[in-house]
Amino acid sequence: MTRLAWFNCSAGVAGDMVLASLVDAGADPLRIAEIMSGLALHDYALTFEATQRAGVSSTRAIVVEHGHDDSHHHRSWRDIRTMLEESDLPARVRSRSLAVFEVLADVEGKIHGVAAEEVEFHEVGAVDSIVDVVGVCAALEVLDVEQIVCGSIGTGHGTIRTQHGELPNPSPAVVGLAAMRNVGLTGVNDHRELATPTGVAVMVALADTFGPVPTMNVSSRGFGAGSADVDGRANVVQVLVGESSNISAHSGEAVRLLEANVDDVTGEVLAHTISALLSAGAHDAWATPIVMKKGRPAHTVHALCDPALSARIVQVMVAETGTLGVRGTILERWPQARSERVVMVDGLEIRVKVTAGRVKVEHDDAVQVAAALGLPLREVLLRAEAVLPE
Repeated sequence: MTRLAWFNCSAGVAGDMVLASLVDAGADPLRIAEIMSGLALHDYALTFEATQRAGVSSTRAIVVEHGHDDSHHHRSWRDIRTMLEESDLPARVRSRSLAVFEVLADVEGKIHGVAAEEVEFHEVGAVDSIVDVVGVCAALEVLDVEQIVCGSIGTGHGTIRTQHGELPNPSPAVVGLAAMRNVGLTGVNDHRELATPTGVAVMVALADTFGPVPTMNVSSRGFGAGSADVDGRANVVQVLVGESSNISAHSGEAVRLLEANVDDVTGEVLAHTISALLSAGAHDAWATPIVMKKGRPAHTVHALCDPALSARIVQVMVAETGTLGVRGTILERWPQARSERVVMVDGLEIRVKVTAGRVKVEHDDAVQVAAALGLPLREVLLRAEAVLPE
């Protein structure tokens, strides 16, 4: 069974609304705060309050920054990335948070005609936006959400006022983000900014697929309130959390396969490149031998990743191999549901992944235990499988 969250963003979406919806669905605010304490971001308070929107009981997330005036604090993508990479956040929270800001940097760079590395965030660089993004990722971790699906996103019309001046509604950033994943946008007769760049970026970066409610057993639901109580319409993001075990030929997870051919890279460099690609967030990375023109022996380096991480994976592949080009294609994958357990071998912990009909001992853990106990690796692997609880 796969732990699944489906988001209904038909009334719009903002980072605080997504966070509040997950808390309303059962994510413990104390556990969220505990996770977020690993981030070097201080002088703020994150609270949640019960409210109603058009008669629907919901939760509102409120971020208050202490010791600063009302002006937005600008931060570069480079600064935020460093903050996240140097944090003590859990690995999945860190990687999800990085993915959200990476797609934001990518779209802002294209809008302003600068490299993503040089992007300076304005509203998105403020403390409340960072708290919203990392808070969402922390709440997903608390609920152990493995897969995310998002419906079409509601947007307003007319114009909106930003620090850059008056812009079309939906904003250029929202439209650019939607175009990254072919996200469905639905117009709502409202002049307000219903879909914010932060909220849309969360969905674009983290959603595995976009569409209607998937087949799932719903265990909880939540409503995250927007700041305004709109007459005749519930200004909320709705989330359904539950389990899904169905694998459909039409519901695969979108992934991008990136490849580069190299004929002047040593085996040691290939091994390091694969490790670097995995560390950068690739689902999988590998190399295959090929024969190029004039009979030259060579290798193809492959990386399978979330489409939102493509820019980062390409950067690593180019930097590590020196390739002159990378090609890519969009594929689908159907990962099987798995769980992770911990077993003890002579008092030392080893993680074990369990799927239907298969058990796989975490190799790195087994290597460390084998070295600590002075035992052959094969013996440690067998003993770890033997003590796995039923």
